[in-house]
Amino acid sequence: MVYHTFQTIIIPALVSFIITVVGTKFLIEYFYSAGIVAEDKNKEKPLILPGSGGLAVAFGIVVGILVYAFGGSFIYTPVLSISNLLAVALSIILIAFVGFLDDLNVKSKRVKSTGIMDIRQGLKQWQKPLLTLIGALPLVAINAGVSIVNIPFIGHVQLGILYPLLVLPLAIIFVPNAVNLLGGFNGLEATTSIVASFGFLIYSIFYGNYIGALLSTILFASLLAFLFFNSYRAKILPGDSLTYVIGATFVAIMAMGNAETFGVIIFIPWIIEFFLHARRKFNVSDLGIRQRDGTFKAPYGKQVYSLTHIVMNAKKVREPDVTLYLSIFEAIFVVLALVLKLYGFL
Repeated sequence: MVYHTFQTIIIPALVSFIITVVGTKFLIEYFYSAGIVAEDKNKEKPLILPGSGGLAVAFGIVVGILVYAFGGSFIYTPVLSISNLLAVALSIILIAFVGFLDDLNVKSKRVKSTGIMDIRQGLKQWQKPLLTLIGALPLVAINAGVSIVNIPFIGHVQLGILYPLLVLPLAIIFVPNAVNLLGGFNGLEATTSIVASFGFLIYSIFYGNYIGALLSTILFASLLAFLFFNSYRAKILPGDSLTYVIGATFVAIMAMGNAETFGVIIFIPWIIEFFLHARRKFNVSDLGIRQRDGTFKAPYGKQVYSLTHIVMNAKKVREPDVTLYLSIFEAIFVVLALVLKLYGFL
């Protein structure tokens, strides 16, 4: 049974990895020729690169889920509900489409966007949370998740119908949009999310959460494949399609794996980022001011509106350093969440 269980996790993840690699290679050429591009502003001169690479990750995740569904229909008796997994896949597709809409709005000249001049204007700030709500509909329709939530120092709370009708939609609005706030440096979105997904994977394996193990392994594999093309000196940029997909998958893992409290702990860096951005009404750039030696200065001096600003104010850093330090910062919260769970605080 153990062999069967891990086999049905590893094979979909391996397929997700391969599909993401192939899909990303295709998108690099296709999006560049189609004019679906974005600026990489952190280099000596701004580079025009293909954008919305998150579509390849979304495709990889969905195909991985379908591989499990195919196996459960024709090869083995599925441990998980196929209909629930298909609802997760539909949720990811819908929210990836919203992110893609945001990435499509490319201008011929630079315009003012989130505190900087950019060729990509994107959706209006009020449109993003409204449209991401669409991604909650498949999960609400199947009454996804467990309505009993364990709240530290309070205990188990029965939310009943409030869970699918209120908590899930609010989570789908908040989590993908919060993930979307922290980025702008090569590999930053993918690497921090790889760390988080690995945390979910460890939690899911040790506490018998099979759907969490499947989804987090597929997400981990797809992000790792994408990172090969998005790490420093990136060949493609993630776009909002990636951050929205990551956020939607996080919500699915937390809801359907009953890992909400654990997820909140490892999501703390993005929660901090949300409140830092809110101090300036979300009209904020995470990017720094590039110096001649390749290091970066915080764009607002000692005023901090992003975790990236804290890193740039702390010491001289180059672009890969920002990604590394913030990934370590996320890893601290993953370890914290695992320790709290181990000692019964979650």
